[in-house]
Amino acid sequence: MATVDIRRLVKRYGAEEVIHGIDLSIRDGEFISLIGASGCGKSTLLRMIAGLEDISGGTISIDGREVNDVAPKNRDIAMVFQNYALYPHLSVADNMGFSLKLRDVPKPEIVRAVGEAADLLGLTPYLKRMPKALSGGQRQRVAMGRAIVRKPRVFLFDEPLSNLDAKLRVQMRTEIKALQRRLGTTSIYVTHDQIEAMTMSDRIVILNGGRVEQIGAPLDVYDRPANLFVATFIGSPAMNLIEATARRDGDRLFAETDDGLRLPLDGYGVAEGATVTVGVRPEHLNFVSSDAAGALPFAIDLIEPTGHETHVFGRLGRHQVVVIHSERVAETSSASLAIAPGGIHLFDRATGQRIERS
Repeated sequence: MATVDIRRLVKRYGAEEVIHGIDLSIRDGEFISLIGASGCGKSTLLRMIAGLEDISGGTISIDGREVNDVAPKNRDIAMVFQNYALYPHLSVADNMGFSLKLRDVPKPEIVRAVGEAADLLGLTPYLKRMPKALSGGQRQRVAMGRAIVRKPRVFLFDEPLSNLDAKLRVQMRTEIKALQRRLGTTSIYVTHDQIEAMTMSDRIVILNGGRVEQIGAPLDVYDRPANLFVATFIGSPAMNLIEATARRDGDRLFAETDDGLRLPLDGYGVAEGATVTVGVRPEHLNFVSSDAAGALPFAIDLIEPTGHETHVFGRLGRHQVVVIHSERVAETSSASLAIAPGGIHLFDRATGQRIERS
């Protein structure tokens, strides 16, 4: 187990800078996910930690030891790749123990280490098999076992589940998290799948264009996104956004759209005339009767039943929104919505930054 400290980390390819001064501290035994769209720099950052990419600026330290110029094999880390990277001519046992063999570890110790890892991963019956005789999930377990036998201080995962089918992904992410908790090894996990990041991580790091947008516990990031990018990136379906202007009516503050829609901004200290973006999660829009307090007319365009919930797409005025409803919704063309208490997120339209309640 180990701490990982990243300070003002920069990566350049020629004149182009792709990682822009990232700061990140990872606690001993923590499971942290790096998430973002393709090209955001998450895999590049992971490879820099592994020593597979040169560092253009800043420092990376593991347990207080700077490793900028330390070879990958001497960083005491183990990496699990997206494509398994198994040797097709070696058995499961030989694949798992290969790194120990290269280090001239005595054969009895290799057998013991491989056996312990196989027990952890449910691979004991398959130790004599070749990779071609394994399923995708079993191959990924072998790749994890190869990392475990090294007993590294840090695990690095580079989108390890992206080649698996949906059902197996769910199973494997549960297994990876349970294994990490059992071993207590500091783990850094790269994914583009927000469900993986939300369900597996102690904290998530949202990257955008080589910069950190927000770091926090999954539910904290979901409940209090730091800016519009995070608000729309985390959550599926994405947060509904409505551009408006702050207006006062007596003692009450509203966000008023250009087509006359008025959304209450109770608790916010925004100046009259400020341009804002109102965000509402789809599950915080509730169907109500048309005469209910705060009811908003909703024109329905499409209803998508998913089984355990229903996604309803439509318009509040001219603004496209989606509603997540926990029950079945009958086919209809119109309804009324109300925003759940505390369901409004407010952002400065110019900067995109979150505005907190007073």
